[in-house]
Amino acid sequence: MAQKRAIFGGLRVLLGVSGGVAAYKAVDLASKLTASGTFVKTVMSENACRFVGPKSFEAVTCSVVFTSLWNSSEEYKVGHLSLVDWADIVVVAPATANIIGKAANGICDDLLSTVLCVCWDKPTLLAPAMNDSMWHNPAVQRNVAAVRDMGFELIGPETGRLACGAEGIGRMSEPQDILGAIREIASKIKHKKR
Repeated sequence: MAQKRAIFGGLRVLLGVSGGVAAYKAVDLASKLTASGTFVKTVMSENACRFVGPKSFEAVTCSVVFTSLWNSSEEYKVGHLSLVDWADIVVVAPATANIIGKAANGICDDLLSTVLCVCWDKPTLLAPAMNDSMWHNPAVQRNVAAVRDMGFELIGPETGRLACGAEGIGRMSEPQDILGAIREIASKIKHKKR
């Protein structure tokens, strides 16, 4: 546990949550990150809020959740810029076909997609989650290749039972596995700072 705290202690993770059924797993991920000594700020898409409420993330991270480009704040800051500047690592879990497509093509029509447009030079991890037919779609695969070329890392998707009831590839990786991937990225960051 001490080694885990050494890697995560003080780490700042900006957690993006897009609108997929796997959004419920992101609450567990946020909780695990917070318990490990990580500071977590959460950005949710409008569709993510249809699956899980922002209050769930606020409860486990003890931090306000950001859901809109148009939220007012007490002091003037350009929200998407200040959030990315604050973060050591950006993580999107789940990363739907929609948000991957937006990131790959520079589409900025909500807070989460705008954050992804700004964070292209920051360590970024995507945890894809979608139906296997969507995952295999040539356009989605082209977008996945594009975000990888931009330097984004991906974990998953995994094979298993999907939300539609079918078996196939498309399940979001489990929070513990995503935590392991974040640990690896954090180790690289700490090594570079030495």
